Amino acid sequence: MKALVQRSKHSSVLVDKKVVGQIEDGLVVLVSYTLGDSEEQIDYLVKKILNLRIFDDENHVMNKSILDIKGSILLISQFTLYADTLNGNRPSYKKALKSDLARPLYELTIKKLRESIPVETGIFGADMQVNIINDGPVTIMLEKD
Repeated sequence: MKALVQRSKHSSVLVDKKVVGQIEDGLVVLVSYTLGDSEEQIDYLVKKILNLRIFDDENHVMNKSILDIKGSILLISQFTLYADTLNGNRPSYKKALKSDLARPLYELTIKKLRESIPVETGIFGADMQVNIINDGPVTIMLEKD
């Protein structure tokens, strides 16, 4: 499982030109799953995302988590995080989990995050336009094999 975490001032996701999810101060998290991923990987990354200290404290030091600032998360499924570009110029997505297996993991990720924080989402498998105002910019790749 991979999660690309971006600190955000305002972000939204559109499907068919309609906003289906949006947040103000918080995190945009792009997630992807691979063969062998399970609830164990999800638990690890959910805990990491919720406790990642990447928001400024009163001294402008990144020392606060999404929980500390009472922010929210925009969670987007993105199988292309598992793109393999080692051979040629056309990425291979063989490591990305097929959608029928990835969808339940995505839904479990949403459920586990929502136990602690407000979560907005895109639509799994849809053609989405994601608008991100990356604050900082701060972007961190998290991965659990």
